[in-house]
Amino acid sequence: MSGERDNAHSATDIEVQAADWLQREHFWDWSAGDQTALESWLAESSAHRVAYLRMKSGFARTERLVALRTPEKGEGRPLWPGFLGLAASVAAIAVLSVAGALYLSRGSASSEARYTTPIGGHELVRLADGSQIELNTDTALRLSMEDGRRIARLERGEAYFQITHDEAHPFVVETAGHRVTDLGTQFSVRDEPGRMEVILVEGRARIDSASAQDQKESAVLVPGDLAVATIDSMAIRKETARDIANALGWRHDLLIFHDTTLADAAASLNRYNRNKLVIEGPAAARLTINGTFGTHDVEFFARMAQSLFRLHASNNGTTITISR
Repeated sequence: MSGERDNAHSATDIEVQAADWLQREHFWDWSAGDQTALESWLAESSAHRVAYLRMKSGFARTERLVALRTPEKGEGRPLWPGFLGLAASVAAIAVLSVAGALYLSRGSASSEARYTTPIGGHELVRLADGSQIELNTDTALRLSMEDGRRIARLERGEAYFQITHDEAHPFVVETAGHRVTDLGTQFSVRDEPGRMEVILVEGRARIDSASAQDQKESAVLVPGDLAVATIDSMAIRKETARDIANALGWRHDLLIFHDTTLADAAASLNRYNRNKLVIEGPAAARLTINGTFGTHDVEFFARMAQSLFRLHASNNGTTITISR
C-alpha cells in the first residue's frame, strides 16, 4: 500500500509540474530558454509528456487546472504565486442555452415567464431590450412586466444581470424580502436561506426592503460593493477586483478557491453536482486550499485532496467521503 501511495503522490507532483509549465507558457513572458527547458523536461520521461498533453487538452476546454494546498507554516513558498488572479484572464466561453430573446415587450399587458436551471445548469436569457441574465446552477427566476416596470423575481439560486437602463421602465430584482433596482448596471444576486448577496460590478444599483412598511435599510451600491442583506439587517463591504472575479468564476464554469477550507470548497462544488462531497471530521474540514476547479470536478477534487493531504476518499456512487 505504501508503494501505491508513493506512486499516486508522484503522479500528482508530475501533474502539478505540467500545469505549472502550461501556466508559464500561456501567461508569462515566454522565452527561447523557457522553451528549451520545457522540451528538456518533456524528454525526461513519457509520464511528463502524457501529463503535459493531458493538462494542455484540459486547459483548452477550460476544465480543471489544479488544486494546491496552502503550505503549512515553515514549508516555504506556495506553488504558483499569484495563480488565483489567473481566472480573471482565462478567455473561457461558457456553453449556454439561450432563452427567448423577444420576452418583456413594453406593452401594457401583464405577462410572465419562468426560467429554471437544474443542478449544474447554466442558462443565458436575452431580453428584447438588450438586457441579458445568466442563471447559475439550480436557479429559478420569474420575469414579468408590471405597471411599466421590468420585474425579475429570483425564487432561488443565483443570477448575473447585464441591464439596459431605461428610466421609464425600471428593472427591479426581488428576492429574500429585498428589492434591487437597476440604475444602469451589471450585478449578481444570490438567494440563500434567510439572506441575499448582491455584488455590484458596473454602474449603480439601489437595494432596499421590498416591504413598503420597512424601508429602514436602503443603500445605493457602487462598483466593488458586496451587500449582504437579511430580513432585519444589511451590511456592505468593498471587495477587490480579484475577489469579484473569483466570486463570478461560475460564469465561466469555474470555482476559484483562495485559502478556502475543504468544507467550504466541498459545499461550493456540491451546489453544481448531484454526486456530493462530504468532508468528515473537523481536522480534514479545516484544511485549506488554493486553486481553480471546473464546477463539475467532484472526483478530481477528491483525488487531489486525497493525494495532497494524504486523506482517505471513499465513493459509494452518490457520495464521496473524504476523511483523515
